[in-house]
Amino acid sequence: MIRKTILLLSVVLSAFTLEAQVNTDRVLTVGRNALYFEDYVLSIQYFNQVIRSKPWLAEPYFYRAVAKLNLDDFQGAEEDCSLCIARNPFYTQAYYARGIARQSMEKYDEAISDYKRGLELRPNDRPMMANMAIACLQNKNYDEAEIAFGELISAYPKLSLGYLTRGVMYLEKGDTARAMADLNKAVEIDPYYAPCYGNRAILLYQTGHLNEALADLNEAIRLNTRESGYYINRGLVRYEMNDLRGAMADYDQVIAIDSHNLIARFNRGLLRFQVGDNNRAIEDFDVVIMHEPDNYMAYYNRALINMEIGEFASAVLDFNIVLEQYPNFIPGYFSRAEAKRKLNDAAGSEKDYWTALNLEEKNNRNETSDKTGQGRSEEEEKTRQKSDKNIDKFNRLVVYDKEEEQKRKYSSEIRGRVQDRNIRIDLEPSFVLTYYEKGDRFGEKVYYDKSIESFNARKILAWQLLVTNQEAALTEEQIAAHFASINDYSAKIEREPNNADYYFGRALDFMLVQDFTEAIRNFDRTIELNSSYTQAYFNRAVVCYKQMEYNRSQSASSYEDLNSMSIQFGKNQPAASQPPGKDTRNIRDEHGHEQIIMDYNIVIQQNPEFIYSYYNRGNMRCIQRDFRAAIIDYNEAILRDPEFAEAYFNRGLARLSMGDVNRGIADLSKAGELGILNAYSIIKRMTVN
Repeated sequence: MIRKTILLLSVVLSAFTLEAQVNTDRVLTVGRNALYFEDYVLSIQYFNQVIRSKPWLAEPYFYRAVAKLNLDDFQGAEEDCSLCIARNPFYTQAYYARGIARQSMEKYDEAISDYKRGLELRPNDRPMMANMAIACLQNKNYDEAEIAFGELISAYPKLSLGYLTRGVMYLEKGDTARAMADLNKAVEIDPYYAPCYGNRAILLYQTGHLNEALADLNEAIRLNTRESGYYINRGLVRYEMNDLRGAMADYDQVIAIDSHNLIARFNRGLLRFQVGDNNRAIEDFDVVIMHEPDNYMAYYNRALINMEIGEFASAVLDFNIVLEQYPNFIPGYFSRAEAKRKLNDAAGSEKDYWTALNLEEKNNRNETSDKTGQGRSEEEEKTRQKSDKNIDKFNRLVVYDKEEEQKRKYSSEIRGRVQDRNIRIDLEPSFVLTYYEKGDRFGEKVYYDKSIESFNARKILAWQLLVTNQEAALTEEQIAAHFASINDYSAKIEREPNNADYYFGRALDFMLVQDFTEAIRNFDRTIELNSSYTQAYFNRAVVCYKQMEYNRSQSASSYEDLNSMSIQFGKNQPAASQPPGKDTRNIRDEHGHEQIIMDYNIVIQQNPEFIYSYYNRGNMRCIQRDFRAAIIDYNEAILRDPEFAEAYFNRGLARLSMGDVNRGIADLSKAGELGILNAYSIIKRMTVN
């Protein structure tokens, strides 16, 4: 399939230009478009073309490495960064990216070496300093890590990440006093960053300060309602405080966010069993066993519940599985003996009973030892780590393994937006007409418009159009399909050069393969042939803004800004740290902001009920910092759809930007009610103190 994709891409790229130099620059630009808008598989295909044409260039290897990092191909990313550095040993970002790849593969010494070299080229680079300190910590080199964290904190004393991660280091070393001091400092510096509270809560819990731990977890959850780990930890704290129903509510929330979270499933099953909700407890253990068929604790708990509800035959089947794996598990034999007795299997029951007694007697005489683990204190027996397979702990709540939890945390820090974490307040994205959308959105809503339904009914295009603001990256199969579609439309246009539908279809294909210049050219031609082609005006406006946004990212003067686009993972649009818009200076584009606004004006004139044009135009007004006009547009969208969550959210940000705090918070509250959970974090920031 990859070979087929490359072949089709070669055909399409031949239309760009005949001159090799311009062609290479053109393909590289389109590849960077795809990378910027998180279409990683597609971007790799473009960079492959540049590398084949000019293998001596360093840049395409670097950008291909970035794409591979996003796809978790760390070995491939490492190799590409090395190829980039071989061609240009002063390419600082390549050392940073290779360090991330090596750190992700646990090659900590090599990652640290890359960060050191990068810091020689760019001293006091904050992301590299932070990553190097974390790599030293992951490498268990605490002395070097402490030095690295000290240098980071000295250079950036207002960076909460430095104190936060050093606090974790002290916690690993068992120095709870210094860990608490650093975590307190992290909270003081950045009281709106949820991990500050989440990490401090772990320390408070471990030192027995349950009320304080609960308060910190409540705060962490208010600031980040989508982090399942906070709910799992709060459930554990509530369980320790004998608030079983509160703990169960937390596990309910985790499962609502991620139905396959097996820690939450197992723990909720235990709690349901404890409160007598037996049938639903079995449902939870069924899910755990389906996904983890070697989870013998789940089998044993399910067997005990089946005993409670009189399903003795099912209980025996589960006991059999457990005892085959743990032949010295005494409670298992006693329990199976009772189940067999209920089934009138007297001989089997007696055999299990005497087997259990003999094992007990041997243990009492110290003639054998229980290989499943002994000697834990009562305090330690309250929970077990996920990797702990001691069957004696079958009724303990599960927590993340310490190493797994640290790995998740460090991975988040290494690969997250280090430079602007927790200060981004972004508008909800604009809508676009396309064929694909992300299918894993929380509280997923289907966006509908009658005019799009009518358009699809004409069967003009090979795929059904939909309206979304959650665009999905293309798969390899989809990439190949749309390159083939471009060729198909080109052949049709040769036969019928005045068919507007063909140009519109080809424009959509170019848009999907992130070739904005060709997409705009085809939308232009569509409109020339049919001035009432509403969908072409709408998408031309969207693509023009994407082109401008990408161009603006390329004009960033600082290394950190460039990293935000190319190395860091995840990209929101279109606002920045001062809500809700970015500065629009130095933007030069043939259409410009006003041309985009004009396109939306035409869409509204032709179809006044198309609410997404008001919403998108409102976003453009925010970007221009014309918040009054933006609010008017959001008003129009909400008037036509009173449950338009994104419009409430963005109107709230616009009102906050104008100082209208009360109505801004009211809008955010409504947006949160309708499913945009980030609204609650912003409300919290606005109402503290």
